[in-house]
Amino acid sequence: MIKYAILGLLHYKDMHGYRIKEHIEQNFGHMWSINYGQIYPNLKKLHEDGLISMTEMNQTGEKGPKRKLYSITGKGKQEFSRWLEESPEKPMLLRDPFLMRFVFYGFGDSERFVEIIGNQIKRYENDLKRRRKNLKRWDKNSIYVKLIAELGTSLNEMFITWLKHSREEILKDEQNNKKRERKTGKRRIA
Repeated sequence: MIKYAILGLLHYKDMHGYRIKEHIEQNFGHMWSINYGQIYPNLKKLHEDGLISMTEMNQTGEKGPKRKLYSITGKGKQEFSRWLEESPEKPMLLRDPFLMRFVFYGFGDSERFVEIIGNQIKRYENDLKRRRKNLKRWDKNSIYVKLIAELGTSLNEMFITWLKHSREEILKDEQNNKKRERKTGKRRIA
């Protein structure tokens, strides 16, 4: 998948590896996550396969190694077109470390988890502000880019709503447990 994300981004303009990663994280993070360990081996393989070209550029006024600017080749465009026309491999899969922990929060300190949920809400609210601001920019692109940007915004809004609901339900559950403890003198075990 990373291979094709890189090829797709290079259709828009030539980019450095760092910019490719940054673009995916900022604009398509609702679809998948990526790390530098995935970017550079994929760039190397795409270059070896002749799907992209690479130009080394001196960094203006900076010391250090030359920056590598990547461009898609004709062969890369053909491979990308072939991939676009195939049926998707798998249905949507949501991988989120927070959600993996969330399912087990009943075994720990609910006050701490309410705090963690609050932090997640802040994070998603910040992401939502950025996404809404970017929607205007995406309007100038193709309908497909605009629609996927709208999906990211909708998913962001949905997560905020769910997180706020979850926080309220956990707080209610804690209040009910404390009432039961007072009545029975017994502490509930998760």
